[in-house]
Amino acid sequence: MRKLFTSESVTEGHPDKLCDYISDSVLDACLAKDPNSRVACETVAGKGEIVITGEITSNADINIEEIARNAIKEIGYDNAETDIDYRTCKIHINMSKQSPDIAMGVDASLEEKQGSNVVSEGAGDQGIMFGFACNETDAYMPLPIYLAHKLAKRLTQVRKEGIISYLRPDGKTQVTVEYKGDKPVRVDTVVVSTQHNANINLEVLRKDIIEKVIKETIPEELLDTQTKYYINPTGRFVIGGPLGDSGLTGRKIIVDTYGGYSRHGGGAFSGKDPTKVDRSAAYMARFIAKNIVANGYAKKCEIQFSYAIGVAKPVSIYVDTFGTSTIPEEQIVKLIYNRFELTPRGIIEYLGLRNPIYTKTTNYGHFGKDELPWEKIIKI
Repeated sequence: MRKLFTSESVTEGHPDKLCDYISDSVLDACLAKDPNSRVACETVAGKGEIVITGEITSNADINIEEIARNAIKEIGYDNAETDIDYRTCKIHINMSKQSPDIAMGVDASLEEKQGSNVVSEGAGDQGIMFGFACNETDAYMPLPIYLAHKLAKRLTQVRKEGIISYLRPDGKTQVTVEYKGDKPVRVDTVVVSTQHNANINLEVLRKDIIEKVIKETIPEELLDTQTKYYINPTGRFVIGGPLGDSGLTGRKIIVDTYGGYSRHGGGAFSGKDPTKVDRSAAYMARFIAKNIVANGYAKKCEIQFSYAIGVAKPVSIYVDTFGTSTIPEEQIVKLIYNRFELTPRGIIEYLGLRNPIYTKTTNYGHFGKDELPWEKIIKI
C-alpha cells in the first residue's frame, strides 16, 4: 500500500525560532557561569519589540538584553522596515525567581523525604515525554522531518554564505514522502517559502531555490519527474520575522521533535534547564529509543515516560516497537529499568545536561545531530 506523510521545518529566522533561540541563549549564559541554574525563560517577539519573561534562580550575573540583541544579530535581523533590527528593537525584561512551592519539590524528591535511598531532585513538573527512533535514515530519524530540517538548514546556509544573496532570515520548508508499506521510496512534494529582499524576480528565486537548495539537499534518487515543487506559492514574501507575524517560545514542538511521525507529550524544550523533565526526559527517551534500534532490538521504537512533580522516578515506562522488535517489548522495558537511572539527577549526570549546550539544539531539530550527547550510540 502506498501512502504519503508530510513534515515541516523552519529556519532560525522564523519568529517562533527567534524566540526559542533567545530563550536558549539566556539558559546557556546562566549554565556557563552556574551549572546549577534553574531557568524557565520565555520570549515573545512582535513588531519591533521583544519581551523576555519567566523565572531564573542562579548565581550567574548575566546581561539579558545584551544576550538577546546578540542572538537577533547572529540570526541576521538588521532591518526594522522588513522584519526587526537588533540595534533598535525595544527589549522588555520581566524575570523573577523560581516559585518556592515548586523549588521545595525539586530540591529534594518525595522519595528522599520519605527516607528512601533514592538521592535526586524531584521532577520539576508532572507530564509525559516521548522518545522515538527508526531505521529510515543514518540519523535514526523519520525521512520527512530529516529532509525538511536539511532544507531549512541549507536555506540559511545559502543566505549567510551569499550563495543566494537576496534572501532574508525568515523561512519554512515542508517535505512529503511517499511510502510503499513502511519503506520511503520517493519525495512527492517539496514546499519552500523564504523571505527575500524587495524587487527580486520571483522566477529567478524559484529557480535558485530548486537548483541551489532542493537539489543540493535531497538525494537525486528520491526526486523524479512527478515530484512537485511549490516555491513561495503566495508570491511576494518581503515582510517577515516578528514584523510579519508574532513569535513565541515553545510554539514549534513538532518541528523540534519528529515532525508528527511520533507522538508528543506536549511540553516544549527551549529556555528550560534540565531539572525540567519536559526537556531532559524527552532527550533520555530519544537516547534509549535510538539505541534500541541501533542495537538491533527493533526497526522502530517509541518510548513514553511519565513523571509526577516532586517525585524522582518515572511513574511509568511504555514501549511500542510497532511489531518490529526482535525480543519481547516486556523485556525491553525491563532492560530500560535495569540499565538506566531515570531520575532527574540520573539523566542530567548521564547525559551531561548541566553544560551550556542548548543553543546547539534550538534550530533544525533537537534530535538527529551527532554532536549532542543523547545521540550517542552505545552497546546495550
